[in-house]
Amino acid sequence: MSDPLVLVTGPTGYVGGRLLNELQERGVRVRCLTRRPESLAGRVNDRTEVVEADVLEPDTLDAALDGVDIAYYMVHSMGSRGSFEEEDRAAATNFAVAAATAGVRRIVYLGGLGRSGASLSDHLASRQEVGRILVLPDVKERLQYYDYVVAPSTPEEHDKILRADIEAFAGVVR
Repeated sequence: MSDPLVLVTGPTGYVGGRLLNELQERGVRVRCLTRRPESLAGRVNDRTEVVEADVLEPDTLDAALDGVDIAYYMVHSMGSRGSFEEEDRAAATNFAVAAATAGVRRIVYLGGLGRSGASLSDHLASRQEVGRILVLPDVKERLQYYDYVVAPSTPEEHDKILRADIEAFAGVVR
């Protein structure tokens, strides 16, 4: 595959935005899925396409995933007004089904640490559930799962660790 099309969901978020920058710096052909395209004005280059879509609205996902080889799933509903677990579950299901239908060959997911069945926070339990959902039939062999841990003592250390992790995370595109 000479020039894969890479989808980034959550490109306006903290990690998703840094991932977008790293992929663009590497010259990767990127498509951003966002509910608010105007929020990416001035942040994308000429190889990056911005598509308005919402993982909670399944009918919007077909166009966003059309022709995509690799999709980074960086969505989290922690700030929702309702149950973030229910929204995460619905969003991941919609995305997994649409990705399988579109023939996406790999989904890369930034999840949460913890053993299944262990006493986890609602947040970590939801992150793990999303990972399980993203391996619905026809996607199972394509999921690449990353856990993210940062325990720095200074903001500078946090930025250094995050930068190194984003570089490794972006390295999935080959």
